[in-house]
Amino acid sequence: MGSDDLARQKQLFREKLRFRRKHFAANLDPLAKLTAFRALPAALAEIVESSTPVAAYVAWGDEPDVLPMLADQAALALPHHQHRGDVMDFRLWSPGDALDSGPWSTRQPVDTADAANPGLIFCPLVGFDRRGGRLGQGGGHYDRYFALHPDIPRIGVAWSVQEVDAVPAGPTDIALDAILTEQEYILTGDRL
Repeated sequence: MGSDDLARQKQLFREKLRFRRKHFAANLDPLAKLTAFRALPAALAEIVESSTPVAAYVAWGDEPDVLPMLADQAALALPHHQHRGDVMDFRLWSPGDALDSGPWSTRQPVDTADAANPGLIFCPLVGFDRRGGRLGQGGGHYDRYFALHPDIPRIGVAWSVQEVDAVPAGPTDIALDAILTEQEYILTGDRL
């Protein structure tokens, strides 16, 4: 498959999965929404504790929010961009610390926050498969970071409805080690 065909296929998947995620989140029982992603699965507790700082993200739109689950478990780091074209890095952040507006209307630590080298990364996604395939927003920021830091374990976070049989992937798409949904913790490799 050519790169143009792959890009078109990914975009079609993104449109379908964003709609699915939005519909699911909008119709989720309020109590289920309140309790989803609030308790760290037992299989992850020791990993999180030994991987400080743990990189997470500020949920945007219908993305699952993992910050409440992680806030009491480890020191946290969040993605940070100086400018749109820059390589993403991570900055230390604690609940209550200020957040700035980043590119693409994201929330990120202030520019003066200390740089962080995470021991574990929780990342958002648009779609996933059980082999660790991850379909992101389309900018490649996480894939570029993963390529520069291949030894850091990666856990994708999604609603269960974001699962597909196979995520379309190219040579620069980097697989996840696990996926966490509101229903289950899915290991996709042997690093965790």
